[in-house]
Amino acid sequence: MSTVIYQVDAFAEAPFTGNPAAVCVMGQPASEKWMQQVAQEMNLSETAFLYPIDEGYSLRWFTPEAEVDLCGHATLASAHILWETGMLNESVAARFFTRSGWLTAERNGEWIRMDFPADVPKTTASPVDLESALDVSAVQVSKGMDWLIELEDEQVLCELNPDLHRLAPLFDTARGLVVTCRSNHPNRDIVSRAFYSDLGVLEDPVTGSAHCMLAPYWQNKLGKSELTGYQASKRGGVVRMEVQGERVLLYGKAVTVMKGSF
Repeated sequence: MSTVIYQVDAFAEAPFTGNPAAVCVMGQPASEKWMQQVAQEMNLSETAFLYPIDEGYSLRWFTPEAEVDLCGHATLASAHILWETGMLNESVAARFFTRSGWLTAERNGEWIRMDFPADVPKTTASPVDLESALDVSAVQVSKGMDWLIELEDEQVLCELNPDLHRLAPLFDTARGLVVTCRSNHPNRDIVSRAFYSDLGVLEDPVTGSAHCMLAPYWQNKLGKSELTGYQASKRGGVVRMEVQGERVLLYGKAVTVMKGSF
């Protein structure tokens, strides 16, 4: 029996925008070595591997370099494929068992809504060389799953060209680096960029899991639990967020662009 693989643009309203993820649909578990080789072959920020289990699907995520504990855009892509191919009725929530526990996704009009754990960052002192490596002055430095740097100005954020070599020691204590600020756009609350060079992803196009940290951070700053974020990578993408206690609901759209098989 062949294994089918799809490429999906997640947090995207049209092809070739948002964050591309590969979704590998299997009938049974596969070896970690094979999954890592497939992820290297696809050479995307994440490749998702899923197969049916009791009460849902097993789901694992691999970058070209390593397995990760949480990934938003590849989860969005996986749910999208289950519904689009008819493997799951669109009226039924997609349930995934992952390294971060059970995650769910369901249709919400044109959007897909995912239920993820909140990652509340804690304010910390700025690490040595951080601001000079970014060539910025930080409003605030915090740390959750990733380092989180708040800047004052959106133009500075968009023009940022970080020295990732100098930033390498930061990735010994966190998954990656997220830079954020308030948005100048009337329909958006915040803007961000994200870097995961230690995982083989120099700049991630749109990072769903980072918004599990951005949502509670900006909830405290802006005094609102429903937020709209834009990740200002070259491809760009919109993530809607809703903070519900220890959980964050992430909303996004997805488009299938390719299908293949092994």
